[in-house]
Amino acid sequence: MASPRLFRPAARLLSSRLSATPIRPAFSQPCTPSILRFRGYATENGTKEVTVRDALNEALAEELESNPKTFLLGEEVAQYNGAYKVTRGLLDRFGSKRVIDTPITEAGFCGLAVGAALAGLHPICEFMTFNFAMQAIDHVINSAARTHYMSGGIQPCNITFRGPNGFAAGVAAQHSQDFSAWYGSIPGLKVVSPWSAEDAKGLLKAAIRDPNPVVFLENELMYGQTFPMSEAAQKDDFVLPLGKAKIERPGKDLTIVTLSRCVGLSLNAAAELKQKYGVEAEVINLRSIKPLDVETIIQSLKKTGRLMCVESGYPMFGISSEILALAMEYGFDYLTAPAVRVTGAEVPTPYAHGLELMSFPQEDTIVSQAAKLLRL
Repeated sequence: MASPRLFRPAARLLSSRLSATPIRPAFSQPCTPSILRFRGYATENGTKEVTVRDALNEALAEELESNPKTFLLGEEVAQYNGAYKVTRGLLDRFGSKRVIDTPITEAGFCGLAVGAALAGLHPICEFMTFNFAMQAIDHVINSAARTHYMSGGIQPCNITFRGPNGFAAGVAAQHSQDFSAWYGSIPGLKVVSPWSAEDAKGLLKAAIRDPNPVVFLENELMYGQTFPMSEAAQKDDFVLPLGKAKIERPGKDLTIVTLSRCVGLSLNAAAELKQKYGVEAEVINLRSIKPLDVETIIQSLKKTGRLMCVESGYPMFGISSEILALAMEYGFDYLTAPAVRVTGAEVPTPYAHGLELMSFPQEDTIVSQAAKLLRL
């Protein structure tokens, strides 16, 4: 009976989606990225509405401007302005020696980037999607992540690997893989996964400046979404610390720990829990997968007594599994109910729209599992 117990969360997810009628559209953003920039006017307090795409573009431009050792390379990053227009305008501004189009060979240009980092430069290596980064994973792990340790601390490797991670919409199994747990398990790598525009800008600048290799996992479906950006975040000295989570919504009844696109889903679910049941759920945006902000999670658990982890990755050996283990190790005495994880299903991502809907957490999935946890 051990195996059914292991797979029970995925089974609950599938049964929850099958019973939900009617099926809602899974994604609020189209798969094809818009080529239009969206930037609102500043409000009285200086806040602007900025897309995640533009926030990333700002961070890249500011770091290329401030550090002559920094350069960007990848497929279509220069003349085409990036597959998702994140690198729009950078070639015209910094030239072909700083913004470099590469052949379609991840193993080739990633190895080149790692070599440049070992030689003292600070490359930013863009993968059109991290699904293709498997071609270059030897360079990322065996060269970038290991060299500092194996050299006895003599040889740093300042490199940033960035690009979209996880599933998009209607791109099937080979283009819908979440590598958060993969890279998060590797000593020597720092792993970051932003949600909002401020996350994207502040964390990317921190990743580029960090002397260690950093894997920066974006989300294709978030590029066109807009978020308020504070006046402080609009400045070129705005940097967010790696390894520090953010409480996006304070609460006292339930702790929801989540990352990337699932942060928005969890916030909407928390609002529904408040409306339906009067439950105040605290939503923690991890931001950083490694280092992981265990202290913020445990402090929240100490306050609420209940823990739920939400991610789009697989249930087996995932980010949620690690957080639940850490909660039991460091916060067992604070738990008033068994911790719960809401994850993607234990299947390769289907191409069919209806099956795709059932493969990843949705707002009603989070609400229903929270209600069970709280016995509402």
